[in-house]
Amino acid sequence: GPALFVPFARMLGLRVVFTHHGPDYDRAKWGPFAKLVLRLGERFGSRKADQVIVISHVIKDILEKKHSRYNTNLIFNGFSSPVFCEDTDYIESLGLTPRKYVFTLGRFVEEKGFDLLIRAFKNADHSDYQLVIAGDADHETSYSASLKKLAISENVILPGFIKGKELSQLFSHAGLFVLPSYHEGLPISLLEAMSYKLPLVVSDIPANKQVDLPSELFFTTGDESSLKDKLNTMLATDFRYYDYNLAPYNWDIIAKQTAEVYEKLS
Repeated sequence: GPALFVPFARMLGLRVVFTHHGPDYDRAKWGPFAKLVLRLGERFGSRKADQVIVISHVIKDILEKKHSRYNTNLIFNGFSSPVFCEDTDYIESLGLTPRKYVFTLGRFVEEKGFDLLIRAFKNADHSDYQLVIAGDADHETSYSASLKKLAISENVILPGFIKGKELSQLFSHAGLFVLPSYHEGLPISLLEAMSYKLPLVVSDIPANKQVDLPSELFFTTGDESSLKDKLNTMLATDFRYYDYNLAPYNWDIIAKQTAEVYEKLS
């Protein structure tokens, strides 16, 4: 959206760095006019900015194919180092047992796929597991209301927006983390789960596949049966920690890369 003003900034003699976090016009919440504005913003920013930063290979490919912008700067999102929490008082207050719950979090919007996860979990073999979906909607919509109603009917635990020690406890003691999204830029929640070395089940959208995960952790996006089968496989397996490559998402590296982009303007 703000990139609509890039050409005007250039006309005033300003140097501009445009950061592209993802094709927001693909999100279901936007109407036709808003999507048009977002597409125009992408076009102006990609073609007129002095320097362009992209946060994923997927976005880099989009700008090359759609706008012939080949000299972009690929700088990933970062995440804070995990703080493993041995305490269990918070998860116990939710009625949870360590390693006996499936965890996910995010905004309650359609592209996160939480309704798909609830239905797949309902039909999976998981008699001793519970499902926890942290987060909420930025503002109540018909979808978020229906999602909460579905979750309550299926005994899904909804702790709301959480952070700090409470969030650390949920990550630290989860048995499995699931990201069923239909659309992502570079999913921070996935990087956080990876930093806790959790077993994962994730949709096979391009943004998730670029994170370089083992192929057996993916399910077919939007396919309830595929997700159910993957849940069955992972929940039938004894818990173990996974070692993921998180080197590209280190904040020190990202800060250095970003500074180098701005130095190009001088």
